[in-house]
Amino acid sequence: MKRRTGQSDAARHWRPATQAVRGGTARSEWGETSEALFLTSGFAYDCAGDAAARFAGEQVGMTYSRLQNPTVEMLEHRIALLEGAEACRTMATGMAAMTAALLCQVQSGDHVVAGRAAFGSCRWLVDTLLPKFGVETVTVDARDPQAFVDAARPNTKLFFFETPANPTMDIVDLKAVCDFARARGITTVVDNAFATPALQRPMAFGADVTAYSATKMMDGQGRVLAGAVCGTRDFIDNTLLPFTRNTGPTLSPFNAWVVLKGLETLDLRIQRQSENALAVGRFLEGRVARMLHPGLPCHPQHTLAMHQMRACGPIFAFEVADRAQAHALLDALTLIDISNNIGDSRSLMTHPASTTHASVAEDKRVEMGIGDGMLRINVGLEDPADLIDDLDQALAAVGL
Repeated sequence: MKRRTGQSDAARHWRPATQAVRGGTARSEWGETSEALFLTSGFAYDCAGDAAARFAGEQVGMTYSRLQNPTVEMLEHRIALLEGAEACRTMATGMAAMTAALLCQVQSGDHVVAGRAAFGSCRWLVDTLLPKFGVETVTVDARDPQAFVDAARPNTKLFFFETPANPTMDIVDLKAVCDFARARGITTVVDNAFATPALQRPMAFGADVTAYSATKMMDGQGRVLAGAVCGTRDFIDNTLLPFTRNTGPTLSPFNAWVVLKGLETLDLRIQRQSENALAVGRFLEGRVARMLHPGLPCHPQHTLAMHQMRACGPIFAFEVADRAQAHALLDALTLIDISNNIGDSRSLMTHPASTTHASVAEDKRVEMGIGDGMLRINVGLEDPADLIDDLDQALAAVGL
């Protein structure tokens, strides 16, 4: 496998659309144009000395697909380029990425400050898993940068937050929080799954680590599970890699290949879906009790969102009266699917309180701002007029 001469250096100067199609590509001796799929668990060596040299880190080459794989490596190079990061490590799922990004750098006695509005499993990491290992945690209203300042302690090791947050669409002031963290030697870990690097690059605002569910927009067609963590070369190689090497949250080559194909159309899809989501959001704004779409002026952090993001993506939330009305609206849909997934090219809607956040205690859901009347929608690539028609009849069916 080899990259064309000079591609690695040149790729960092390519524009994102070019990086998404060609970044990280390495060709075999066959000269294939599409990335090759290497379905192998292990690799052979010409001699015993080569095997020893590779395991000692003295020779470049593959040893085992839990550690390296040519297809997976291409994806990691491509995501790092899109992120503007020095390096990337992929994982089997988005939650594997979030877990690894945290556990690889904390130990008993450390303190973590996290945004209270977060995906249900991310809250479980903060509320349940980390404390089991003696890591102190606290959650704050991440919309207020001062909340991070006030919560920081001498033993605070990292800040962990999502922006936009799932499903409340809270926006975090990346520069303000990351500037404070860097001044105090605190690592910032940003879940950027809703935006992807196509819409928002947290490292440009000072973030140290970004983590992704690549299952979402990066694949974008509901096919495979994948995750990724980006950071400096030192962080990826010397902090994250020892953890993943020995715990094994490995991304399969096939899933990596699918995400590589997804990245080729990421910019096209996310821009069109963002436009569709704005059209659908404007329609819903006058019909529902509360709209939570950062791309609309009614969102209290609209200005900040527009400063940090190229567009606000396909996902937003809104509220109706209660759980009964929310479930009835879902049941009345004929085009939009009821599904807990997001980032798909198909439009999907879910009731977070009874699905993605059902495992979160009710009092914590209330604290996070997730009421029983909240619905989250992922707007796909369908004609937005058809989506509006479907929502119009569903709203009418429940008296809205």
